[in-house]
Amino acid sequence: MELSEIELVKRIGNIMLEEGITLSAAESCTGGMVGMLLTSLPGSSAWFIGSVTAYSNTLKTTILNIPSSLIEEEGAVSRETALAMAAGIRKLTGSDISISVTGIAGPDGGSSEKPVGTVWMAVCSSQSVSAEMKRFQGGRDVVRRKAADYLLAKLCGLLEKEVK
Repeated sequence: MELSEIELVKRIGNIMLEEGITLSAAESCTGGMVGMLLTSLPGSSAWFIGSVTAYSNTLKTTILNIPSSLIEEEGAVSRETALAMAAGIRKLTGSDISISVTGIAGPDGGSSEKPVGTVWMAVCSSQSVSAEMKRFQGGRDVVRRKAADYLLAKLCGLLEKEVK
């Protein structure tokens, strides 16, 4: 059974509050959608510190402190960049847990190696770091929404498994 976005956010928020932990996010292809969903819950300011929408590589390097050489070598849409984004926002905000998402929402920008719909997501805490790549089908808005929903579900699952 899949949970709705609001059910996911409520579960995330309840665990964050119960455990007294905080969250931050770094987004690229979702353009702030994850932060929007998290802050749709009244009282989320008690556990959600904030997010950075680092759509350009320049912001990824200057705000999130990702080495430009990493982006040049691995690409902005890569496991390494997603992990660096999560680590960068966690360090910037001092949050207990951070999440990140970077991808190719389309309709252009894809390649045979990284087609439109390729999205990397990461979760970072003091206990674990993980990244996952998904390929979502659909138009730009669908890819962005699926990526945001999947990342929230991934975070919720991790919290329920590791924190509670």
